[in-house]
Amino acid sequence: MLSNSSNPRVLLLLGPVLLIRMALNAIDGMLAREFNQKSRLGAILNELCDVISDTALYLPLGMGWGFSPILVILVVILGILSEMAGVLGVTVGGSRRYDGPMGKSDRALIFGVAGLAIGCGAPIGIWGNIVLSGMLILLMATIGNRARMALRESN
Repeated sequence: MLSNSSNPRVLLLLGPVLLIRMALNAIDGMLAREFNQKSRLGAILNELCDVISDTALYLPLGMGWGFSPILVILVVILGILSEMAGVLGVTVGGSRRYDGPMGKSDRALIFGVAGLAIGCGAPIGIWGNIVLSGMLILLMATIGNRARMALRESN
């Protein structure tokens, strides 16, 4: 388990890792479409691996870096639910929904900036939990938007 005495510089890697992960995810999708290699298994693995990697990258922030562990866990859970809400658009006859305001790239940006700030020595203080609380509100709106737009599109 990480503690406050752990080296915060490790979090300087979070932003670049998130950027590389998102770039590789985008390249993978573009190559599959370009070379007609899209498959149902690939679509399932893409969605599953996205939420697994986000979970693995974000959950450690609740283990000693000054963030409320409960808030980090709730953000991760609502992030997973927002991606599920996006995928469910297909099940009701619409398309994969990417409606915001708090999509995958928005979460990556916020966590990447937080990692950079902490890694550079900025104290967390209350601001980290305020940001996480704001993310929760935006994630709830995102889930609602994706569900509403999927239903509207399927009619």
